[in-house]
Amino acid sequence: MSRASSTDLTGLRALVTGAGTGIGREIAVALARAGADVAVTYRTHDAAPVVAEIEALGRTAVALPLDATNSTDVHDVVGRAAAALGGGIDVLVNNAGGLVGRVPVAAMSDEHWHAVLDVNLTSMFYVTRSVLEHMPDGGRIISISSQAGQNGGGPGAVAYAAAKAGMDGMTRGLAKELGSRRITVNSIAPGFIGETPFQETFTPADAQRAAIAGIPVGRPGVPADVAAAALYLASDGAGFVTGAVIDVNGGAWLR
Repeated sequence: MSRASSTDLTGLRALVTGAGTGIGREIAVALARAGADVAVTYRTHDAAPVVAEIEALGRTAVALPLDATNSTDVHDVVGRAAAALGGGIDVLVNNAGGLVGRVPVAAMSDEHWHAVLDVNLTSMFYVTRSVLEHMPDGGRIISISSQAGQNGGGPGAVAYAAAKAGMDGMTRGLAKELGSRRITVNSIAPGFIGETPFQETFTPADAQRAAIAGIPVGRPGVPADVAAAALYLASDGAGFVTGAVIDVNGGAWLR
């Protein structure tokens, strides 16, 4: 489909997981502003306000509850999302995930390890696999990993860092596997992003101040910074970008 500009997503159908708040919500609205119809999933944060905001932009929107760690639930919800969007999904944003809790390895239970990998890495596998049944050639898969996947994360975040690094590895593998269909697959690795439940829940105020002080650009990131990267990766202009991990961290971590 020919569109007016590289960031014009008019006519595209997008699914954003974990879009009830924070980064996911910002990405969903950014895609809608660019012209896409958007299905969002949520688990702990009600996504009705996101739907209302998208509909106010004149786009189609639907919110569906989802346990992204349950294969059967994922398959059902992805099918419902595709139907609500008119039969297909052109853009997938794997945003569902979380730290779960800060636990050092010596004290970590099997249950915690599996919970962190399931909500981040396994959910990406389940959702991507199901979406591929509905994605036409030329589609876009974008996954939100983390700076932790590059530098190991903060205290008690080994499981989270491992899961996010796994997401980046899956991104590279999928890029090769799906290249013949012109489906691009990329990750975005945010650094410190303020104005999100993640920092409010898991990072003490003094640790937040220390993290911000170490960011070369002199400010924390905000969800809109991540959404801007997602918008680019969903666009025609990123048609030759695949298998990449895009760092959005203000220079806090340089490869």
